Amino acid sequence: MIDLIEIIINALYFFLPAYVANTGACIFGKGRPLDFKKKFYDKKRILGDGVTIRGTASGVLCGTIVGALQQDVVLGFFLSLGAMVGDMTGSFIKRRIGLERGEHAPLLDQLNFVVGGLVFASLILPVGEFPLDFETVVVLFVLTPFGHLIVNKTGYQLKMKDVPW
Repeated sequence: MIDLIEIIINALYFFLPAYVANTGACIFGKGRPLDFKKKFYDKKRILGDGVTIRGTASGVLCGTIVGALQQDVVLGFFLSLGAMVGDMTGSFIKRRIGLERGEHAPLLDQLNFVVGGLVFASLILPVGEFPLDFETVVVLFVLTPFGHLIVNKTGYQLKMKDVPW
């Protein structure tokens, strides 16, 4: 049991810059959309109004600061940037399948930034070794949806989000 708790704590600590980046983008977002309101060849917005320049930059900055506090600014940057790219990818997919900003896409909404963060972290860390080992990845994929929902419901109650997911 102690080993499982240690694995969970280590996984969450490792991924903290990405979590903070995702939350920071929401808190400090708004403003000009990152896609400049341009449309893709399917005549739908590329990303939508929810992905903004300020939110993306703020998310990367917040997560990178957390990485610096953890004594690994480079990893913090890669996790944060990956989380933002993962979030953008989720928005891109949602636009392609006809979902508008704020519409619920179970698991895609909760895991897009996890996939992005892990992919970007894998550019500088060896896959298969801690922190990119099987146990860490499983913990992140299992626990993040729950944590994401709690954080988003809290943000909704605090009037920081338009929807509770």
